[in-house]
Amino acid sequence: MHYGSGAMRLHLMLLDRDPRVQGLSSRPLELRWRASEGMRTHVPQVMLRLTDGQGVLADCTAVGVLSGRQRALAAVVGEVCAAVGWRYWVLGPVDPVYRRNVTWLAGYRHPRYRAGQQLAATLRESFARRTPLWEGVRRTGDPMVVLPALFHALWAGQLSADLGAPMHERMPVWAQTA
Repeated sequence: MHYGSGAMRLHLMLLDRDPRVQGLSSRPLELRWRASEGMRTHVPQVMLRLTDGQGVLADCTAVGVLSGRQRALAAVVGEVCAAVGWRYWVLGPVDPVYRRNVTWLAGYRHPRYRAGQQLAATLRESFARRTPLWEGVRRTGDPMVVLPALFHALWAGQLSADLGAPMHERMPVWAQTA
């Protein structure tokens, strides 16, 4: 996946983890329109397809407050999207603790870290209720085997934790209910 900025790279990573997102593409199209100042163009950074079938164009920014020009651009793109039945999102800054935690977990995204069926079932059992991370890991088995599988399960949303707080060995982890 291509990205044009650190903000875009971050949001692509977060969208990859978002269970509402079924598919995504970077820089999918170019919009052109006539404005009072002449011909304008804009290439939205991301196109999403949500699990409910909804299409979304999105742009990513690292700033919390858009400039007047950015707001005007967002208004035009929002109108275009509404006209074709899509949504338009401007994805802004992300909490730094959440960003660090998800970036860490992304290192365990690859399927090689996925647990086999038996270990996955044992992890779900060990974390059936909110359990401190290290307590559940030790209950499950060898930490060298269990920790990568646990981090993959947290990335994939099979296990949950408050990723808005710093990760540590006593942080509560729990299994998602079906």
